[in-house]
Amino acid sequence: MLFDPYPTYQPRDFIFKIATTEDEMRGYWNLRREVFCEEQHVFENDDRDAIDDHSIPLICATLVAGMVDEVVGLVRIDEREPRLWYGSRLCVKQSFRRLTQLSPGVSIRNHQPVYKGFGALGAGLIYKAVSTANAIGCDRFLANVQEQNEKFFHRLHWQPLGETQFHGLRHIHMQADLAHYPPAEMVA
Repeated sequence: MLFDPYPTYQPRDFIFKIATTEDEMRGYWNLRREVFCEEQHVFENDDRDAIDDHSIPLICATLVAGMVDEVVGLVRIDEREPRLWYGSRLCVKQSFRRLTQLSPGVSIRNHQPVYKGFGALGAGLIYKAVSTANAIGCDRFLANVQEQNEKFFHRLHWQPLGETQFHGLRHIHMQADLAHYPPAEMVA
C-alpha cells in the first residue's frame, strides 16, 4: 500500500581499509567509544591506551555512490616485537552485526573473500587485519578474544593458546593460521 512504512535502508556495499582521513578517524574513535564504553561498559569514558600511539587503525565503512559514508566496523593492529603482530579492539556497529548479504563488488574492491552469514563484517575485518600485517611482515598474529567470540575465531582458522583476564573479562589468547591470510594489497 502507498502509506505502508518503507523498510529501513541498510547499505550492502563496504570497503575495508586503513583509516586515513579526519572523517574516517572520527568515525573510528566514535565507534570504539560507542561499543566499548556505552554498550559493553568495559571502559568508562574512553578506551584509548598506549597501543593507540603506534597502531594501525583499520575500518569497515559503508559506501554510498562509491564514497566512504559511515564507519561501521574497526580493528587496530600493532607490531609488539619484530614480526609479531596483535589485533585488538575489534568491533562492528550493533545494527550491522547480523548482516548476511553484501554486494558482489565487496570482494573485488577489497581483494579479499566475502564471508557470508552472521558476522560477515567482523570476519572481513579480521581478514583485513591479519593479511595487512602479513603484507608488512608477520610471522605470528595474536589476539586476546572475548570468550563469547572464541567459536567465531575458530571458524576463521584461529587456534587457542590459553586464557587470560582483561578489564575483568575472560579472554582467550588466540593465534591466526597465516596460511589462510595471504598478504593484502597495500591500499589505504
